[in-house]
Amino acid sequence: MRRFYGVSLETPLMLGTAQYPSPAVLEAAFRDSQASVATVSLRREAGKGQAFWQIIRSLGVHVLPNTAGCHSVQEAVTTAKMAREMFETNWIKLEVIGHADTLQPDPFGLLEATGVLAADGFEVFPYTTEDQVLAGRLLAAGAQVLMPWGSPIGSGLGLNNRYGLKMLRAAFPDVPMVIDAGLGLPSHATDAMELGFDAVLLNTAVAQAGDPAAMARAFGLAVQAGALARGADPMEPREMAVPSTPVMGKAWL
Repeated sequence: MRRFYGVSLETPLMLGTAQYPSPAVLEAAFRDSQASVATVSLRREAGKGQAFWQIIRSLGVHVLPNTAGCHSVQEAVTTAKMAREMFETNWIKLEVIGHADTLQPDPFGLLEATGVLAADGFEVFPYTTEDQVLAGRLLAAGAQVLMPWGSPIGSGLGLNNRYGLKMLRAAFPDVPMVIDAGLGLPSHATDAMELGFDAVLLNTAVAQAGDPAAMARAFGLAVQAGALARGADPMEPREMAVPSTPVMGKAWL
């Protein structure tokens, strides 16, 4: 499995910690999914106090703080610094939101904030689009991981621009990439892994399911299936039917 800033993950599933109906359900989702990373929004969860932080620590997974809700470089950088102090990690999922309706990243603010944080020793996981030019600039600014969106956050639409994501993966074959946002079904996660992405990150699809723990387990199995399929060198699609049964031995009448 690809390494993320020198860390090899036990499973290619990253799971958010917001919107669960109870702490017990949150813990069950992580247990049943076998997710290896928990993403935490400092801004969203700060009011929950030490009990929440203790739950996160007890999960026994890597913690990836994020700058969710930040709409400017200054907001994002300040939030990242607060998160590093609280969680004692240089990892940061960097979000700089540019569009209120789609929550699409602001490419200009994202690039600037990536440079600032990378220079300050952060290990940046930038939430970005499938734009190859922006991807190259983010890597040049110091990011060593890319997190392109599948579709808008919380939409459940899956991989909106499958072609663009496939081309992005092909353009930077050695860069660890995580599909982040918009995954609504386990099949979406499998699709992402089959395209060659190294992990997926999701939250709403599990937290707001009727049975979050069962959905979390389904996603955990889905990413494993996708990774196995990718590693098995799957067949390419064909325009015509090809019989699987040979004609040798067939009776000719």
